[in-house]
Amino acid sequence: MARWKKFQGTGTAIVTPFRKDGTLDEKALRKLVEFQIRGGVEAIVPVGTTGESPTLSYEEHFRVFDIVIEQVNGRVKVFAGTGSNSTNEAIEQTTYAKKAGADAALVVGPYYNKPTQEGYFRHYAAIAEAVDIPIIVYNVPGRTGGNIEAATTLRMAQEIPKIVAVKEASGNFAQIMEIARNKPKHFSLLSGDDAITLPMMAVGADGCISVVANETPREFSDLVRHCLKGNFEKALSLHNKLLPLMNINFVEANPIPVKAALSMMGMIEEVYRLPLLPISEKNREKLKAILKELKLI
Repeated sequence: MARWKKFQGTGTAIVTPFRKDGTLDEKALRKLVEFQIRGGVEAIVPVGTTGESPTLSYEEHFRVFDIVIEQVNGRVKVFAGTGSNSTNEAIEQTTYAKKAGADAALVVGPYYNKPTQEGYFRHYAAIAEAVDIPIIVYNVPGRTGGNIEAATTLRMAQEIPKIVAVKEASGNFAQIMEIARNKPKHFSLLSGDDAITLPMMAVGADGCISVVANETPREFSDLVRHCLKGNFEKALSLHNKLLPLMNINFVEANPIPVKAALSMMGMIEEVYRLPLLPISEKNREKLKAILKELKLI
């Protein structure tokens, strides 16, 4: 594995735009990548939950990786979403991400089959053994049905050199603070929840893999940079400004609201794949009002 420089900053969990016929909108995806880079984010994260990974075929996963890596062209990092609840499938996707030129793989904790803590450890150890690429663990119990405990995350950070970061979306501050206090110096703790990024960084987190950065890459990445510099007064001002948007992005299942917002902003067509549906009219009006207040539309 090439030498890994500790990651600090904002990675955008970028949406996957579709055309009206449901196929991948490659032109819009490239446009989104450019919007993120101009906005100053440090990384782009394709094919995460926000990228509707559960409904993309393997071929589409790989095509999105290729497009994003080609469009980025080394200007920022690319962390490819390669997780699965099958270790062999996760290895297959991570192998492709490495071949395509991703800087790291974002690997979600196995969902539905709910492994033990030792099962989580061996899952990530097997991927690290099989593929020579930095790995970011993604802990999101609300979606996977299981929590990767702080002790397991710290064990991986200490015993598996390729495990370089965790995207922590448990919302459990006791767990978050234990990781922040005891993680190795090379290891990044990244927020997986926009609305608690500031308090997480106050206790030692290194950045965020963000949803709201899809809509506001400049302001959110500035918020994170202010935190990294210890300027929490400026960070709090941006946090309070963006908080209504951070919250409404999850009023319905992610990425329904954020894709609706990007459509209103003229960035993409508002197309989802079942079982996701367009945002309700009641929430659409609330979202539109927030976007207008932020001068995004």
